[in-house]
Amino acid sequence: MSDITIHELEAAINFFRARSPSSGDERVLCKEASALSKPYALLIVQRQTALSPEALDPKAREAWDSYVRLNNGL
Repeated sequence: MSDITIHELEAAINFFRARSPSSGDERVLCKEASALSKPYALLIVQRQTALSPEALDPKAREAWDSYVRLNNGL
């Protein structure tokens, strides 16, 4: 699998935010958006533009795989 770009991560986060908007007084993100926000933030802090799917922790990888399936209509 090819690297995941920062733009793809952002699109995935926005996809899940649109499906399940933030909730509660704290405006908590859904579990998928939350899982993907961590590697997204790391890319920003480290000034990188992409990462390997293998670099994702299990929750983020599950969210990413779900996004790919849903976005591709599988």
